[in-house]
Amino acid sequence: MISLIIPCFNEEESLPLFYPEATSVLRQMNCDYELIFVNDGSRDRTLEILKELSEKDPHVIYLSFSRNFGKEAAMYAGFCNAGGDYVAVMDADLQDPPSLLPEMLEKLESGEYDSVATRRVSRDGEPPIRSFFARKFYRLINKISDADIVDGARDFRLMKRSMVDAIVSMSEYNRFSKGIFGWIGFRTCWLPYKNIERVAGETKWNFWKLFKYAVSGIINFSQVPLTIASWFGTTMTGFSFLVLVAIIVRKLIFDDPVPGWASTICVIIFIGGLQLFCLGIMGQYIAKTYMEVKQRPHYIIAESNKKDFTPIR
Repeated sequence: MISLIIPCFNEEESLPLFYPEATSVLRQMNCDYELIFVNDGSRDRTLEILKELSEKDPHVIYLSFSRNFGKEAAMYAGFCNAGGDYVAVMDADLQDPPSLLPEMLEKLESGEYDSVATRRVSRDGEPPIRSFFARKFYRLINKISDADIVDGARDFRLMKRSMVDAIVSMSEYNRFSKGIFGWIGFRTCWLPYKNIERVAGETKWNFWKLFKYAVSGIINFSQVPLTIASWFGTTMTGFSFLVLVAIIVRKLIFDDPVPGWASTICVIIFIGGLQLFCLGIMGQYIAKTYMEVKQRPHYIIAESNKKDFTPIR
């Protein structure tokens, strides 16, 4: 059986287009399947549409959150409630083409791979600035972390049950799925395809949200920012010591007081700025630790048509 996990946030325009295309492909694959739609606190008619689909199609399962918990929580809820031998994550906007599923399943059934993941080889239709920073992010995180994240990687991938179980076992609150997929390992085949624009609706990811997501990914999978902060502190301490020695020598030899309060203030402000910058980096790690220690649930499911769903995790 194949389980498709589809996170949904205000996707009333996309669902009527996604559902028939996805079911058409799955029926042609001659296997049992389930469509797990996770309603992530949508404010439009997304939940109503999902209920209508579930009434006419027993393969449709919906999990509706009590509020918006974010795509990462929606994906995790899908993993926790998926019962298939193979599990895939897809977006409802058809940027992840269902037509790739037969080829992905064929590669998995060959026994050579545990996961078949997709990556975009082009970013047509995407703002140039976003594309530039996205490429830089992938290059940076691969250099400073143990997570293997391919440039252009999508969340759209088909995985064997063993890999899904490994993902579920990583119950951390601050989730970055692209990093988790790479960190747990397993044999992955990358399937390239050209970028496809949304069929309907508007993207929920603006530049600021993507930036915060990137920062979260770096903090979750790398300690390099803390190392940089430590080196900043060490470097500035050594520099300050050398300047202090120079001032003392100048005073003893030339009896010349150091003129210029303005330059002194500039140095103080500069060093103070570095200190605040380093404290900010440490604060990000402390905040992540704080959220983990509280052990709040990743999601809360308010209603579902699945009888044995996991309501809180």
